[in-house]
Amino acid sequence: MLNNDRLLVQILLLGLLGASLWVLAPFWSALFWAAVLSFASWPLMRHLTRLLRGRQSLAAGLLTLGWTGLVAVPLVMLGFNLADHIRDITTLIKGFQVEGLPPAPSWLVGIPLVGERLLGIWQTIDQQGAAFFDSVRPYLGQLGNWLLARSAQIGGGMLELALSLILVFFFYRDGARLAAFAKSLLERLIGERAEHYLDLVAGTVQRVVNGVIGTAAAQAILAWIGFTIAGVPGALGLGLLTFGFSLIMIPPLVWGPAVAWLVWQGEIGMAVFLGVWGFFIISGVDNILKPYLISRGGNLPLVVVLLGVFGGILAFGFMGLFLGPTLLAVAYSLLSDWVAGKPSAAQAVSESSEVKPH
Repeated sequence: MLNNDRLLVQILLLGLLGASLWVLAPFWSALFWAAVLSFASWPLMRHLTRLLRGRQSLAAGLLTLGWTGLVAVPLVMLGFNLADHIRDITTLIKGFQVEGLPPAPSWLVGIPLVGERLLGIWQTIDQQGAAFFDSVRPYLGQLGNWLLARSAQIGGGMLELALSLILVFFFYRDGARLAAFAKSLLERLIGERAEHYLDLVAGTVQRVVNGVIGTAAAQAILAWIGFTIAGVPGALGLGLLTFGFSLIMIPPLVWGPAVAWLVWQGEIGMAVFLGVWGFFIISGVDNILKPYLISRGGNLPLVVVLLGVFGGILAFGFMGLFLGPTLLAVAYSLLSDWVAGKPSAAQAVSESSEVKPH
């Protein structure tokens, strides 16, 4: 017979849980990144806490300040730099509308097969001047609206990053208690296999973090080598910038403009070299090194890792880089246990609660 009081309590608890998730919904992304960041650097947190003789709050504050200087400050500077460049591009286009294009560069006509045609197009645009820009003005307006929308997204991302860095302090300070609570909750749900799945999730996330950071470091080094060979000024700074863009998987935003700059300077050979180097070496290493680092040390087949990484990105965005492999790892482990004939967690709990007959 159903216990009505117990059923009512369960319904109330589910309603309370749903309401809590609804309240937290606007902060899921910030909570997710704060959790990943704190988990990835937890060994550093433990070491710093030992050095500070157990003062967790001080260690958490110092690490949070470190992440702020390492991540937030460069991104804010990059945002202001992009805003300045957008303003410069707008001024440049307005100048073209009034004064026309500057003289064509001498190397333009020397491009094989298409040089003469490109020179003719350049001169035609210069002669038509205002009429040409009047015809493309609607498209420039659309481009401006697109840039404005992207700027709003960048601003929202900055706020989300700031919130993540605030939350990471609390994950550092209360990480041990949160981990114990998660373990107790999982043991309540699935019994003795809780620790196995906690280790599985933790190991998968750690390998993904190692893969992302290791791949970004490799791409930064390869980019620095390519920029140095091609003679691009500020090769070291561009290499560091490549590391940041590699974390969000868009390193072409660094080496692509460098190729365009080389073309503008008339260094066609070096531009071709850097374009090939960037496409096949800098960007190509992501498809080889990242899956290897993520699958290294685990018992997941490489195809599961690849599907988890790329499928997760398509399904959840950049968060899917961590969610995809983790979900597939847990699903693969559950299916492996079932195929091996091990009782499910629910069955194990049910059997342990049965009273044996005398």
